[in-house]
Amino acid sequence: MIGLIDYGAGNLNSVQRAFETLGFKNKLIANGKQVDDSLDKLVVPGVGAFGYAAGELKRKGLWPAIKKWLKENRPFLGICLGLQLLFEGSEESPAEPGLGFFRGKCHKLASVKVPHTGWNEVEVSQRDYLFEGIKEREYFYFVHSYAVFAKSDNDRVLALTSYGGNFISAIKQGNIYSVQFHPEKSGPAGLKLLSNWSLKC
Repeated sequence: MIGLIDYGAGNLNSVQRAFETLGFKNKLIANGKQVDDSLDKLVVPGVGAFGYAAGELKRKGLWPAIKKWLKENRPFLGICLGLQLLFEGSEESPAEPGLGFFRGKCHKLASVKVPHTGWNEVEVSQRDYLFEGIKEREYFYFVHSYAVFAKSDNDRVLALTSYGGNFISAIKQGNIYSVQFHPEKSGPAGLKLLSNWSLKC
């Protein structure tokens, strides 16, 4: 069973539909008590502000439950803001610390047009089951204004994307995976990635 963390993220329903399309059982998780041994995998989706998301996760008792899940190295996928929350913080909400699973902080994209919205190339820098059957340079769909630039945790980075500089578009440590793009909005390649994660990661 895949648990989908529900803290009001705008892309939650589309993530749920993607897993249902692929035939993977999932359920919404709205409080920390529901993060239990009935779950095999956990997904934190995300669209919106770093500080608001962190605050909602704490208010619902999900923050400590997610930290415990990460510490135990149980299968995890962060999507978009779900990736950013794994780092130490974001300049979007300087007073709100992140989960601190990875080193580094999120910074505003240094580009003329922000947010970064639409299709962009994801260049795989380290092969992994997550990208099995996906081209080393594949296009995925992005919607974000902040990112973690590539100097952080380079040995754990799986893929990079260029937009006002090279930022981390996929990263892992053990069974903890996260992507900056939206696989649920990325057509066949996105569904393939979600299937890979569900079956192999």
